[in-house]
Amino acid sequence: MNSAKITADALRAMKARGEKIAALTAYDHPTARLLDEAGVPLLLVGDSLGMVVLGYPDTTFVTMAEMEHHVRAAARAQPRALLAADLPYHSCDTVADAAANARRLVAAGAEAVKAEGGRDILPQVRAIVAAGIPFLGHLGMLPQRVREEGGYHVKGKAAPEHLALLADADALAAAGAFAVVLELVTPPVAREITRRIPIPTLGIGSGPDCDGQILVTPDLLGLSPDYIPKHVKFRGHLGEQARDIVATWREMVTRRREPAVGDAPPK
Repeated sequence: MNSAKITADALRAMKARGEKIAALTAYDHPTARLLDEAGVPLLLVGDSLGMVVLGYPDTTFVTMAEMEHHVRAAARAQPRALLAADLPYHSCDTVADAAANARRLVAAGAEAVKAEGGRDILPQVRAIVAAGIPFLGHLGMLPQRVREEGGYHVKGKAAPEHLALLADADALAAAGAFAVVLELVTPPVAREITRRIPIPTLGIGSGPDCDGQILVTPDLLGLSPDYIPKHVKFRGHLGEQARDIVATWREMVTRRREPAVGDAPPK
C-alpha cells in the first residue's frame, strides 16, 4: 500500500481520475487506527459523536471542548488518511469565530475542518481557507438545524431547493472547499451537483452517483444502539456479536469458570 500522506489535493485528484472515495467517522484512537489500516482515505471526527458516543439527542449539544478532546484522541493514531473535524453548533456564527475555532481544531490535530451551510457561510469559509486550513463543505440535510426544521428531511425535491443546492455547491467550490458532503439530497440532484462542480462530492443517503460515500462508522458496523439509518445498505453486526461475547463471559464468571489465559474466545 502507498504510504504517502493523503492530503486535500490528493482527494481532489481522485475525482479527476474517476476514483471513488470512501470516508468514515472516527472518534477515538483505536477506531482511527483500524480504519486507516483498512485504507480509508478520509476520516472525519464528526459531531455525530454527540449521538453515537455521548448519548445526546442530536448534534446541537456538542461543544468545542468535546470536539477537541475527540480530535486529539483520533490524531494520536497518526493516520495516513486525511483527518477532518466538524465545527460544532454555533462555533462559526461569525467570521472571527470560524477562523479561531478552526485553528483550535487544527491545534488539536485536525488537518481539515467541516462546517454545515452554503452561501450563508461563505465569509467564514473564505476566512478558514485564507488561514491555510482545508475546508470540507456540507450541504443538504444539515443535522445542526434539525430543531429549526423539525426533523431530518430529504432535500432537493422542490425546484427552489434544487436551485439553492446548485448555487450553494458552486459557491463552496469557488470559495476553495476541497470537497462537499451531500446528506439526504435526492439522487438526481446529487448526481447533477457531482457532474457540475470540480471538487469531490461525498454522499450520505444521496444515491450512488456521488464521487464517494461517507458513513457514521458505528452505523456501518452495527454498533449504534438505537437506530441504523435506512441508507446504510451494508452493515456488520458487531453490536450483536459483542452482546453475545459479553453474555457468554458473564455466564462463565457467574458459574465460577473464569476463562483461562489463552482460552479461545467464545463463538
